[in-house]
Amino acid sequence: MYCPFCGAEDTKVIDSRLVADGGQVRRRRECLSCKERFTTFEVAELLMPRIIKNDGTREPFDESKLRSGLQRALEKRPVGVEQIEAAIAQIKHGLQTTGEREVPSRLVGEKVMEALRDLDQVAYVRFASVYRSFQDISEFRAELDRLELAGPTGDKRGGEAS
Repeated sequence: MYCPFCGAEDTKVIDSRLVADGGQVRRRRECLSCKERFTTFEVAELLMPRIIKNDGTREPFDESKLRSGLQRALEKRPVGVEQIEAAIAQIKHGLQTTGEREVPSRLVGEKVMEALRDLDQVAYVRFASVYRSFQDISEFRAELDRLELAGPTGDKRGGEAS
């Protein structure tokens, strides 16, 4: 690492610590030439894969689309912003850890449905009805039956209607 003060190429690490819940490494460094000290932060660079749409087109991952879809499904539901942000982080992490440069949009949709199933069952059914293009009430009923068979989730309200 070059010294930001004198531009020398040789610096040594004096101290390293994990920060940001282990997501970063903070390093104190000292320049071997001018003896100035400085701090650097190291973060793993994980790129988001491109999304392959159903029609075969490809587009960059768009976090704002993910957030908007979750918020639309969770509209007027008792789910906090922190829970939504945690779900977004979980979905993004799941996509990054596939190791793929491109993933089908279907995979993103399935990850959103998993997150919603854990957050709020009503929001899950809302999203599923649009995502899976339910055509009639029997498809709703089948999805509700599957949800009931799956057992309890992160929904702690005991099935109360809001």
